[in-house]
Amino acid sequence: MDSNALKAFLTIVDQGSFSEAAESLHLTQPAISKRLATLENQLGTSLIDRSHRQIRLTDAGSRLLPHARKILDEIHNARVSLSPDSRQVEGELQIIASHHIGLHHLPNWLRRFKREYPQVSINLQFMESDAAYEQMRKRNAELAFVTLSDSMEPSFQVFAQWPDRMVFVASAEHPLSSLKDPALPDLADHPALLPDTSTATYRVVSRLFLEANLHLRPQMPTNYLETIKMMTSVGLGWSVLPLRMVDDSLRVLEVDNPVWRVLGGIGLSGRQLSNAAKALLDIVHEEECA
Repeated sequence: MDSNALKAFLTIVDQGSFSEAAESLHLTQPAISKRLATLENQLGTSLIDRSHRQIRLTDAGSRLLPHARKILDEIHNARVSLSPDSRQVEGELQIIASHHIGLHHLPNWLRRFKREYPQVSINLQFMESDAAYEQMRKRNAELAFVTLSDSMEPSFQVFAQWPDRMVFVASAEHPLSSLKDPALPDLADHPALLPDTSTATYRVVSRLFLEANLHLRPQMPTNYLETIKMMTSVGLGWSVLPLRMVDDSLRVLEVDNPVWRVLGGIGLSGRQLSNAAKALLDIVHEEECA
């Protein structure tokens, strides 16, 4: 099987259309269709059902998919191993960062990285952690810096992790800010401004209220913590935010229920890291994990 044909097959699946796959691989649509047809002829079976407007895998296509990813991973690993100078840090580094990490952690890393490794070109994407996991599955980045999930698939490998302390907060004018020792029952009387129910932060807070047999009143969910901070600062509700985000616009509520989440850098198991990725991880370890 030709690696270019396998790459075309995977890109069609990941992009969800022939035209977008062709654009991603800088090919014409007839060219990418030809590569898929060549692969199907080699295997003697259809891989993609063309009778629907949306891309649908045939049974054979579904069975080929994980093998195709592994084959291309091994080709990638061979190229990394055969690099003429295994100590050279250069080339392109594709990384993903959650919005919070991108705003509050990444700048320090990248200043140092660019100073020490000017020959590396960084391709950076910002997105929510759940979306980052999906992009990593598609091999669209080498590293992702995200909130670690307690249900992470074994196909992901954690290369760095560090705790991120969260605190209960409200605006100075919020009724909760006038309480000396607010507790969860006090918070239950007011709307909560929290990220989506799928996030680690929401699950931690929800578990606290569930264990205390209290009702949580979430309002206007958004996963962008800067937006939650703004809404909290104008008094629309209380929230739980990373300690490093707290400033004069917020009051910390001294609730006797500590909340932590874990941030980290992940890659794909079985896929070797480039020297550039290893160099960035060394910086992350020194800055966050020491």
